[in-house]
Amino acid sequence: MSRIACVLGVAFALAGAGCESVSDATSAVRGHMAAREQPRVRTVAALPRATYEAVRATATDMGYRFVRGGPAQGEFEAISGLRSGETIGSARQISMKVALQATLDGKGTDVSIWLKEIIETDSSNRAGQATETPLRDTPQYDVFFLRLERRLGLKP
Repeated sequence: MSRIACVLGVAFALAGAGCESVSDATSAVRGHMAAREQPRVRTVAALPRATYEAVRATATDMGYRFVRGGPAQGEFEAISGLRSGETIGSARQISMKVALQATLDGKGTDVSIWLKEIIETDSSNRAGQATETPLRDTPQYDVFFLRLERRLGLKP
């Protein structure tokens, strides 16, 4: 009887040790994924309402269509036009999400932007089954901030 109890005790100890290593791996993956989805942030010397209007005009100039948001919420969401993907029958779009927050001194606005690529591999047979991938290394962030600052009159 004591041999069975000993074997069960060792089994539970091994199972408990395995859970911790799985937990560590899960935490590492979550940390990696969270780092991929960090926004690009820039502070501009303009009030939030004026910044919102400039964000909306800048997004329109870049070919994005307004989806939702407003100056009171401090949010703006837009989506690009639908383009054909790399394979026949696939489609591609880019979504833009912008968050605006007044700086602590009240003289500026923190502008956070997320860009995600939306790809639907077979839009004719599996409509609505798309994948979203955060865009990390794209010049669209720099173009957006440059045009935004020009529209606000901060850069020539």
